[in-house]
This record gives sequence, C-alpha cells and structure tokens, in this order.
Amino acid sequence: MRTRELKKIGIPKGEPTKRAYELIKDLASQQHNQKQIKTILSGIAANPALYRNHQTYRKLAEVLKKGTYPSPKTPATYQKWGKNLDSQSVQQMENACQLPVSVSGALMPDAHLGYGLPIGGVLATENAVIPYAVGVDIACRVKMTVLDIPIKALEHNKSKNQLVKAIERETRFGIGSKFKHRRQHEVLDEEWSVSPITKQHKDKAWSQLGTSGSGNHFVEFGVLTVDETKLGLEAGTYLALLSHSGSRGTGAIVASHYSKLAQKLHPELPKKLRQLAWLDMDTEVGQEYWAAMELMGKYAAANHACIHRHIVAYLGANILLDLENHHNFAWKENHHGRDVIVHRKGATPAKEGTIGIIPGSMASPTFVVRGKGNRESLSSAAHGAGRVMSRKKAIKTLNWEDTRKILKKKQVTLLSAGLDEVPFVYKNIEEVMADQADLVETIARFDPRLVKMAPHGERPED
Repeated sequence: MRTRELKKIGIPKGEPTKRAYELIKDLASQQHNQKQIKTILSGIAANPALYRNHQTYRKLAEVLKKGTYPSPKTPATYQKWGKNLDSQSVQQMENACQLPVSVSGALMPDAHLGYGLPIGGVLATENAVIPYAVGVDIACRVKMTVLDIPIKALEHNKSKNQLVKAIERETRFGIGSKFKHRRQHEVLDEEWSVSPITKQHKDKAWSQLGTSGSGNHFVEFGVLTVDETKLGLEAGTYLALLSHSGSRGTGAIVASHYSKLAQKLHPELPKKLRQLAWLDMDTEVGQEYWAAMELMGKYAAANHACIHRHIVAYLGANILLDLENHHNFAWKENHHGRDVIVHRKGATPAKEGTIGIIPGSMASPTFVVRGKGNRESLSSAAHGAGRVMSRKKAIKTLNWEDTRKILKKKQVTLLSAGLDEVPFVYKNIEEVMADQADLVETIARFDPRLVKMAPHGERPED
C-alpha cells in the first residue's frame, strides 16, 4: 500500500505511516492478502483505543491514539464586536473555539490576523494556557503619566526641543536596542530561575530594561483632555507622556520556546490549530510557562516605569497622575460561575470600574476608559485601532508625502517611524470606540503631538 492509500483510511504521514508499514510486512508474512490487510488497518485507524493492548496491532494503535485530535462535539461559543471584521480573524476565532479546552470567547472590534488566536481575540479555557493566545510580546502594555508641565511646551521651540531630547536620551528603539549604562529596577531582584529560559536570558533582559523596541511601539507627548473629574484631575487640558511596548527580546524568546513545547505535546492537532497548542496547568511545564509569563508581566511594567521615571527626571517635572494597563496576557478568572483561564491577546481588561487606555494611531486620539464589565466579552475591550493593512502592503503602496500631510493637519511632529505604522494602516479609532460602547465608557482623550517609533526599515517584534 502506498502512503496516499494509508492517508485515505486515516493513517497520516510520519510515525503512523512507519508503524503501518511494519505491520503490513508482518501481516503479509502471515499470508494475509491486500484486502484483509486494508480491512485490519482501517479498523485500527477508526478506533485505535480498541487495539492498544493487542499483541500485534498495539504499536500502530498507540501512535494513532496519540495523534487523534479530540474535536469537541459542540464548539465553544463566542461573541464579536465591530463591523466588517476581516474573514481571517473570524476564522481564527472560530478555530480557537474548536479546541477541547475552550470554554468561550470574544472578538474585539480592532481584530486582525495573528499567530493562532487573532489580535483582539479573547479566549477562556479550562485548566490550560495557550502561549500563542497570550502572544509573542508577552504583557505588552500602555502607560500614561500626566505632568505639571504647561501644554504650551509643545508649541515653543525651546521647550519642545527639551521634550524631544528627553525621549531620545531616555529610551531606545529598534531590534536589539539596549543601554550601555544599564537601568536599575527592583524587577531584577525577582526570582528569574522560575524557568530555564528566563534564567538564561536575565542579562539580556537587564540590558534592554527601559527600551521600547520596534513595530507599533511608541513613546509620545500629547494633550490630555479631561471633561469631568473622573480621574481625580480637574476638568481641563494637561501635557501627558504615553508609551506602548512590552517584554522585549526575552518575552519573545519565552513565547517561542513554550509554544514549540506545546506543539510537540499536541501532535494530534491539525495544521489550522497547531499554533493554538496548549499547556495543561496541572503539568510542570504549564506551571513553568505561567511563572515565566507572570515574570515577563513584571518586567514589561518595569520597562515602562524606567522610561517614564527617566524622562520625567530629565525634564524636572512632577507627576499628577499615573495610569497603565496591559494586554497579551492570561488571567485566572471566574466567568458564568466557572473558573477559567482568560487569554486577552491584544485586548484590554475591562471589568466594571477598571481604568484602561486604548490608543489609536500616531495621528489619532487615545482614549482613557472605564470598563463596564460586560459578561459576554469576558470583561474585555479592544486594545487599539487595529490594522487594516499588512506591513508588506503598506510599504509597497503608501508614501511619506501623504503621511506628512495628515500629520501636519493633526499637528503631530513625528521623530521617527516605519511606513508600515502610518495612520492609513489602522482602523478609525472613533468607529472602534463606537462599536464597543457597551464594553467601556470614555472618560478622557489624549491627542498625540510629538511621536517617536522605531525608524523606518526596522523589523517588528510583535
């Protein structure tokens, strides 16, 4: 029998095929004809569990049982927000709901294609964590610091130059960016041996502490408008510092390592679900990943703390208010009376009363919000505007001339960025916010004025 014939009766390539040929040879030596052999093989493939103790058939049965995907009879349900969501994102969400560990899900209005779970995807699982449903840039977050500097500083050249110098001196952008004179933070006193990966890459993490990376990560100054005293500030306008980045190179290494491990542990998953391979929380490797993920959460927070602390110190300013939230993470929560692991990949926690930050693009506003605790969204909201154009297409079709026009119109000074991050590649943040009015309440607005991202040509890390 040929490999193609074996595949038709349910025996896939690889180890199962190897075991099948061994059995075929054995059965042929016992004078079984081709029809009889095919019948035996078909029976084993149809229900390998019945033959796991059979003296002759067990080797094939064992490898087939290991490679049998336990597809649920009824997929988990999910709700979606937003109009005209791209079909690939929707398909990825539906794929995730096919996992035997999936309980429920939600798709946010900023959804777009990701690894395994789409960006903007929320997935609750039972006693399992999915590295690629957390994301590559573990614990990517947004932090805002409101300063006592007058907003006129954004208009006068001398004061504006100080703001520019503060950003360029006190953080770094780009792949592998690091500080020659390293930053200090108490996160370095955490237990980095929770995982061999975090232990091995602690020095790398230290060298990148306080850096901003590439892709859609940014540091910017802008105008925060507060209409009511909902943030503990008087109504008015304020100068604020906003940053977006995550756990840098070490977080990406953690994500890659444990996702590969998860895929090895679940060879039964079909190709479309391979990047959604999970780690059981009852296993050592599951607990190891969880500890590494939580450490990367602390490290990402430390990155932002260093960026803001050093920029504020350079400017000699005082802090009026600090806000932050993160995404690309997993939380142990209870929903609908059930303990679950909630993955928010590019989605903002939005429990009732929780303050969050949802940024737009370099030329569109960011919104400070309060969560409404919507049960159907698993108390989640969008984490930004969401892409509508791939990086490759953006570089091929967009240009700086059109970008400069819109930046000028919006009064934005761009220090550096890639063409794949200009405003045209993102959804309209106002529409995204309108589509999730039942998830969050807007309580303040931030308009960017001075923006820095990784220079054009940098490969994104997220």
